[in-house]
Amino acid sequence: MQINRRRFITTSTLGLAGIPLLGMNRRAAKTEPEILKPPALKTGDLVAISSPAGAVWDPMQVDGFVVILKNLGFRVRTGQTLKEKFGYFAGTDEQRAKELNIFFADPEIKGIFCMKGGWGCARILPLLDYELIRANPKVIIGFSDITSLLLGIQSKTGLVTFHGPVGNSGWNDFTVDYLKRVLMNKELVKFSGTGREEDKPLVLRTGIANGVLAGGNLSVLVSMMGTAYLPEWENKILFLEDTGEEPYKIDRMLTQLKLCGVMNKISAFVFGKCVKCLAEEPAKAFTFRQVLEQHMATLNIPAFSGAMIGHIENKLTIPIGIKAQIDAEKGTITLLERAVSE
Repeated sequence: MQINRRRFITTSTLGLAGIPLLGMNRRAAKTEPEILKPPALKTGDLVAISSPAGAVWDPMQVDGFVVILKNLGFRVRTGQTLKEKFGYFAGTDEQRAKELNIFFADPEIKGIFCMKGGWGCARILPLLDYELIRANPKVIIGFSDITSLLLGIQSKTGLVTFHGPVGNSGWNDFTVDYLKRVLMNKELVKFSGTGREEDKPLVLRTGIANGVLAGGNLSVLVSMMGTAYLPEWENKILFLEDTGEEPYKIDRMLTQLKLCGVMNKISAFVFGKCVKCLAEEPAKAFTFRQVLEQHMATLNIPAFSGAMIGHIENKLTIPIGIKAQIDAEKGTITLLERAVSE
């Protein structure tokens, strides 16, 4: 039987008239939960150490971190994940998620410090009890792979989380000072460099802008694109860091953020440190700086690089979910509200 093509198209179109076409309707913006600040940490508080990602292979690192936290005036409880081994994880996904849920549910525990990064936090995001976490707000801090945990918890619950040192990273005076100012002293901190020549900011685009801080490790963040565990990006100050990635890989990941619409929504951009981000064949490649300059050239937002964020000894504690202002020319990030409650 021969089908009249024009008639078929007409009747088919009429039949589909009431069905929304994929890609034709703009996706409704996700409603972000109301901001929730954890209580400030204080001397005498009980804090817990957990390893929600990689296995801890050197128990002496745990002992050393316990001493550091006690010297800050805290009582310390260590989690079972610090001893567990499941391949390269600190226990199974269920074990690591269960420990975090237990620590959040315990009213005596006031803060959770992550022992290390590695890989694994994204795997436990579906296993966390977000209603329980929102009902029991407390400080949780870490960086690198912990990025997915920080962003997931913040976007699902509104709880302010903290991009800062982990147990096996450096805990020098600079790092400790900023942690105390943000988490204990409740200061409206102005984050800046160390004053050393090598830490002077690289201005990518001048300007001053306000927004809500969000970000973390670039590789981890990009791996989460398309999931339900990222914030909406309008009016965000996006801060990033990475390590061991060649410039072309940084280029590729920033391009993905651009193609996903992130870079056209944010109000400002900060790249901290990219450690060991050199090309294997420099004569055939762009530098890390050139990659940043190329990406920022098409964006009319303040941007700078060189903030003390990343796999470095002198490390800032940056709250995710808090309003801030950046001055690209001065290379500063200033909190416009306190990151913790009374």
